[in-house]
Amino acid sequence: MVRYVVNRLGQMVVILFLISLATFLLLELVPGDAATALLGDGASTEDYQLLREKLGLDQPVYVRYARWAGSMLRGDFGTSLVSRYPVAHLYLQRLPYTIQLTLCGLLFAVVTAVPAGIFAALRHNSRADILIRGVATFGTAMPNFWLGLLLIYAFSLKLKWFTSSGIVPLSTSFLGWARSMVLPALTIGLRFSSIVVRQTRSAFMRALGSDYVRTARAKGVAEFLVVARHVMKNALIPVITVVGLQLGRLFGGAVITEAIFQIPGIGNLMADAVFSRDLAVVLAGVMIAAIAVLTINLLVDIVYSIIDPRIRLTARKGSRP
Repeated sequence: MVRYVVNRLGQMVVILFLISLATFLLLELVPGDAATALLGDGASTEDYQLLREKLGLDQPVYVRYARWAGSMLRGDFGTSLVSRYPVAHLYLQRLPYTIQLTLCGLLFAVVTAVPAGIFAALRHNSRADILIRGVATFGTAMPNFWLGLLLIYAFSLKLKWFTSSGIVPLSTSFLGWARSMVLPALTIGLRFSSIVVRQTRSAFMRALGSDYVRTARAKGVAEFLVVARHVMKNALIPVITVVGLQLGRLFGGAVITEAIFQIPGIGNLMADAVFSRDLAVVLAGVMIAAIAVLTINLLVDIVYSIIDPRIRLTARKGSRP
């Protein structure tokens, strides 16, 4: 286990390096830079060049990347070219809102999707199963931005049950925070929930049709015990895989959701940074998201061996035998 984790951490370092290099080069291909965004199109060439020199944008690409990478290795995310605040300070201010949104979306998805998927598998081809599959298909096909607008129109503008934008701090009022978080959590969690429902249903149906389940039923074991003892552990493994992989997308989907509901999270910060060509802020956001996704994938692999002791993690192959 220890060798496997160390091996995966080494792979994460290589992947993070490639991600940072690719992101840096892609941002260089975007027309304009921070100097253009700060001065506007009406600035003189002299002012533009002076600002580029002040910001260090006149140096070669490899020099700027090496300087940024060296700062990152020292734990320094740099300084925002636009606000002149430390990038770490900006993300520490915004990160709690994104974490709250992601966890609420995850909670909604798991609480609704796993029981619904199990129920659909146990009631295969019933009306309830067809209804659950239909809702899951709808949730998978519905884009986040369109769903968010529909929810705002229906539950905020028409029914006036929830707020349409902003978020009430949890420390101020729990009820106010809950009312402001419901619609964003539904927006970000519905697609996630739909994917988990379909995977849960498929995994449980495969497990219910296996030989050891038929043997347990033939011995007269109660259906509840068959599901709890024999089906649950084996069926949950692919479900955990999907939850872990989709959690990274859930974190990334916060960018659009935060923009729709005007939540001051890191998604909103990154969107503003892209438009203002604030390279340090964008790179820090990409690295934070990449580290989160890679860490989640590693934790999912470790959880495999906890749920099913038959699974062993090996550093030699980097996979489960």
